[in-house]
Amino acid sequence: MPDLIKNHLGLHAQALPLREQRLKLIASNLSNADTPGYKALDLDFDAALRNAQGQGGNPLKTTDGQHFASSNDGLNPFQLVRPGLQPNLDGNTVDGDVERAAYGRAALEYRASMGFVESKVRSMLTAITGQ
Repeated sequence: MPDLIKNHLGLHAQALPLREQRLKLIASNLSNADTPGYKALDLDFDAALRNAQGQGGNPLKTTDGQHFASSNDGLNPFQLVRPGLQPNLDGNTVDGDVERAAYGRAALEYRASMGFVESKVRSMLTAITGQ
């Protein structure tokens, strides 16, 4: 039964938790804007969504001893460090303007996915109740 609902919701059933995770990462960046040495993080949303759909493997899987280790310190393999646009003396790579713009866009994308899921659920309720 859950697969039927998941199939009915389509792509947005998998995208919604990823969008939430991205919002949390950006919010964490904003809250650590003054933390010395903090590196701004982001989520490779496209790769994470492909992986959630079963279309892609772990992009950072090492299959040979000469491969470089991942730069995300063992965190989510789709989480990446966003380089700073302007050098900062304390090593912090968070740019407030970039983070606020990214948060606004991510919130808009989250709301769009949520609206789509809501409309699908509403149509299911209409089909069930017949109203």
